[in-house]
Amino acid sequence: MNLRPTIDFLLNDWLDTPALAQRERFADHSRDTFDAVLDTCERIAREKYAPFNRLVDVQEPHFDGEKVILPQATFDANRAYAESGMLSAAQDYDVGGMQLPYSVEAAANAFFACASVSIGSGMLTTGNANLLMTHGTELQKEVFARNEFSGRWSGTMCLSEPQAGSSLSDVATRAVPDGDGFESDPLGARYRLKGNKMWISSGEHELTENIIHLVLAKIPDADGKLVPGTRGISLFIVPKKLVNTDGTLTGARNDVALAGLNHKLGWRGTTNTLLNFGEGKYPVGQQGPYGKGAGAVGYLVGQAGKGLHCMFHMMNEARIGVGIAATMLGMAGYYASLDYARNRPQGRPMGAGGKDASLPQVAIIEHADVKRMLLAQKAYCEGALALELYCARLVDEHHTAGGDAANDARLLLEVLTPIAKSWPSEWCLEANSLAIQIHGGYGYTRDFPVEQYWRDNRLNMIHEGTHGIQATDLLGRKVLMEEGRGLTLLAARMTATMKRAYKVPVLAEHADALGAALKQVAVATQRAWATGNATEALANAVPYMQAFGHTVLAWIWLDVTLKALEGDADQSNPATQGRMGATRFFFRYELPKIGAWLAVVETRDLTCATFPENAF
Repeated sequence: MNLRPTIDFLLNDWLDTPALAQRERFADHSRDTFDAVLDTCERIAREKYAPFNRLVDVQEPHFDGEKVILPQATFDANRAYAESGMLSAAQDYDVGGMQLPYSVEAAANAFFACASVSIGSGMLTTGNANLLMTHGTELQKEVFARNEFSGRWSGTMCLSEPQAGSSLSDVATRAVPDGDGFESDPLGARYRLKGNKMWISSGEHELTENIIHLVLAKIPDADGKLVPGTRGISLFIVPKKLVNTDGTLTGARNDVALAGLNHKLGWRGTTNTLLNFGEGKYPVGQQGPYGKGAGAVGYLVGQAGKGLHCMFHMMNEARIGVGIAATMLGMAGYYASLDYARNRPQGRPMGAGGKDASLPQVAIIEHADVKRMLLAQKAYCEGALALELYCARLVDEHHTAGGDAANDARLLLEVLTPIAKSWPSEWCLEANSLAIQIHGGYGYTRDFPVEQYWRDNRLNMIHEGTHGIQATDLLGRKVLMEEGRGLTLLAARMTATMKRAYKVPVLAEHADALGAALKQVAVATQRAWATGNATEALANAVPYMQAFGHTVLAWIWLDVTLKALEGDADQSNPATQGRMGATRFFFRYELPKIGAWLAVVETRDLTCATFPENAF
């Protein structure tokens, strides 16, 4: 199957991305330049990524005692991605960027995720560098961010710790000033870090000349104690290899050591590491500019105690990236199972001749239940892709629209980001499960790629903020912030879509259903917080997020289908028929599920919250 027509329709017809070229920042661009970027990325993904997806799954990274060994294909793909310019695609021209709209960048990256998410592209490196462009000093931008954008160096984010997991308030990594002149280092106030970080993607490899770690750590108070909670967390640049102010390497290794590689269910082509900072394996000399303290050298980013604020700049970008990865893994499974269903003969049609063995077998796509599973995959994955590109378009609006439109986009992003990360992570994983089911027993073997897609996708409900964290963020903060204005804006956009849909007879029933769902979500939101008790309100945050996400996806499908019908009112185009069918499936098979989810939210059911531990 060809992903490109779907992306072209969503970007150009539905979201009207070429119109962004009328804005000053994108004035040098046009539909032609956007298409050229997509062409290049599609080609690289086809040539450098897709043929090696199984290889990197089988040939896992391993440590030989000196360095991490990866297949040559990973080096080649990484080099091709960097040379394409995609690491700095959205950046200013004067830092080597293309000033591309984020929506085009996101669409281009979808090709790589579909071809081999396990090889990886540059999400963390780009996010790391983007954070430094916002919060770093001019020299930090020049030395660290620009070398990451060029692909010479790569980047990570180091948040979690073995004893803390997602609980960042329990971070125990320490950062102490590096000697009396610690504030005078041109690269930033210089500290020494000691601690351990867990689950660090791409934390050790030889793909690039250097690795730039962004590390959360706490600066002890005057008594040497760490400040409880998140208030004391600061952010530091900790390079694997120490650097000079001109961007050259000093020749010294920083005290950052690989403690172990995590052996994962999926995403096996990318290293995932436990890193020790300041354990003494690579002690930094006591002479020269590095002071007398032991530990890994790190440079403060932004203000002390404001590290979490800086890091969330990177995390929010990463959450949209995770949503795209989950979506495209689901899409890859959908395409594989659709191809299999069209070519696998088995059984005979139901009805009069269904048991007549003398009749020829039919392809399994002729069976209603197989069509059900394919329709579910299509509804989940193409709907999720539309959602991700819509959110990417909101990023462009936030940065370039100006005035109220920019502020509205910011608020809508606040509300939709938890959905953009979590909904594809759950439902495109379900699509991968259905892809295995369509393959039958073959799907459970490594003879077909669908089992790998499922394994790779299972991570996405966990990293960059688990499912439960996203749900708590949505119900506990995002729908309430600024007196609920973000939720009001979202409801207004849904209402506008419904008004248009009422004028199209074949869509009127869906408009009614969306209106009813929107009211259910509004009532559940109000009743969840009726007592003002957070324990009661958030006890069923995940069912709330599931219902909220399904309502959002119903709206997305309705809006996409309205655009499709504008250019093909008689539904003569198979693509329009496909969108109509997926919309009908979603409204009739999926949207009704929200009633059960919201029932426990509305009543503030405490079955789970109060269940006694010893009763398990």
